[in-house]
Amino acid sequence: MARKVKENDNLPKAKLDKEAFNKTTRLFSYIGEHKWKLYLGTLFLLLTGGTALLFPYMLGGLIKTVEQKKFDQINTIGVYLILVLTLQSFFSYFRVYLFVNYTENTLAKLRQAVYSHMITLPMTFFAQKRVGDLNSRMSADIAMIQDTLTTTIAEFLRQFILIIGGIILLLVISPKLTFLMLAIVPVVAVAAVVFGRFIRKTSRSVQEKISESNTIIEETLQGITNVKAFANEFFENNRYKKSTLEIVRIAIQGGKYRGGFASFIIFCLFGAIVAVIWYGVILASHDQLLIGDLISFILYSAFVGASFGGIAELYAQIQKAIGAIERVFEILDEKPEQLEIHEARPLEHRIEGNVVFQNVAFTYPSRQEIQVLKDVTINANKGETIAVVGPSGSGKSTLVALLLRFYDPESGTILIDGKNEKDYSLTDLRNNMAIVPQDVILFGGSIKENIAYGKPNATIAEIAEAARKANALDFIDSFPEKFETLVGERGIKLSGGQRQRIAIARAVLKDPSILILDEATSSLDSESERVVQEALDKLMVGRTSFVIAHRLSTIRKADKIIVIDKGTVRESGTHEQLMEQESGLYRSLSRMQTELI
Repeated sequence: MARKVKENDNLPKAKLDKEAFNKTTRLFSYIGEHKWKLYLGTLFLLLTGGTALLFPYMLGGLIKTVEQKKFDQINTIGVYLILVLTLQSFFSYFRVYLFVNYTENTLAKLRQAVYSHMITLPMTFFAQKRVGDLNSRMSADIAMIQDTLTTTIAEFLRQFILIIGGIILLLVISPKLTFLMLAIVPVVAVAAVVFGRFIRKTSRSVQEKISESNTIIEETLQGITNVKAFANEFFENNRYKKSTLEIVRIAIQGGKYRGGFASFIIFCLFGAIVAVIWYGVILASHDQLLIGDLISFILYSAFVGASFGGIAELYAQIQKAIGAIERVFEILDEKPEQLEIHEARPLEHRIEGNVVFQNVAFTYPSRQEIQVLKDVTINANKGETIAVVGPSGSGKSTLVALLLRFYDPESGTILIDGKNEKDYSLTDLRNNMAIVPQDVILFGGSIKENIAYGKPNATIAEIAEAARKANALDFIDSFPEKFETLVGERGIKLSGGQRQRIAIARAVLKDPSILILDEATSSLDSESERVVQEALDKLMVGRTSFVIAHRLSTIRKADKIIVIDKGTVRESGTHEQLMEQESGLYRSLSRMQTELI
């Protein structure tokens, strides 16, 4: 199976300026009581770099004992080398452990903060953002931050220590040889990084083309009925053939680059090492350098060269991480709704359900050129059923969104029990309402958990009673696991009618004062519609109900029918009253539906 291109590979980079630095420092406000782990981990990081720099020096000293015929020091230096390696292992272990520990605790707090903030943001935010983008910020962006805090920053600092410390020690050993090394090795190392990055980009192109070819296979097999019905086997085969030939072309091109890269590494990098050793031997032959010092110099050169090559890649990763931090904090900088988030508890203020839309006008922030509602006035008394009908795009669902305060009117007022809707707390207001939508989305848990969403602290007896009132108990009892039956992702294991009845049971359990039915039966077959409608009729008793209807046959018994067209109320009355209007829109819509049956 082809390797997928990592999401992190495609994350954009950020400039390392003052603004980016300030945003990055905000991240450390989530460390809290784990700050000491960062400080101690940094100390171990410095000790790791220091012991790493000691190793080449001591190894050179071991070789110099032979040159200087100090054989009695061989064992002593050997023991010190083992001690240094032991200390480095010890420091490395605690450095990694402490960095992982503080990172995971910090990111857990960040994830919780972002999620809890995001779900309190208004609908205007979600209307302008894609779910995939938000999910990417919570997954790919935070994963990038995690990698950076855990390893990248520590490795960057370690490489920086090795470069500075290595160059200082190289100058101590031999200034002449150091200048030659600095003229060759870093340039070759950086060139190798740039070349390597270009090759990885080509490899990504190959993986993307493979992914495209796999998409062709998936589309063809999913639509195999259409392929055969249209006799398009040749067309699909040709499409896949073109895709695979493109893979071959890019892969061969990538092979040329990899071959050139291998030749470059062999000739330039090893050539640079040969040049340093060659010049070092010349200095040694003139008694300007000991062989032991030359060995130390070569090891330090390897450290510095590798660090030069690695630090460029690490810098690019840090840039990506800062970009990820900026995108995450963009969510945290959004202004949330004024919610009172608390555990489930009885309603503090139960409204009666008298609702008035008074000269309401509204325009969606993302579509300023179109006014969706214009001077809408609707009166609903406690316990009445108000049906809202009209052509698609007339503004029916927008009324519901305003009632739930997903948005606020740009002009006009919505009164509930004579009080401006804005004067209620959002939490109390929405706790007094329940909605049964057309497209019911269930969570991936059990039937019990989905019904209890309307009242999280409900008993199993209350859940069962709500299911009975929603005409859902019979099909639930037919499952082996009954209320513990898992509904699958988005409720995929249940039929449309079953999902609707679970949603109704959820609303029954919530026991709202105001009920909203947004085309709750429009996508069901006749039998499912009958069962669901029976449950809805029971649910509406004694509540103020707003019914957005597509099938006009389902709202004939409504106390009042509001006909909306192009954002304005065109007609209002009972079914009988509206049918008496010769040129009325409701009568026209009703006749049209009757003719289609």
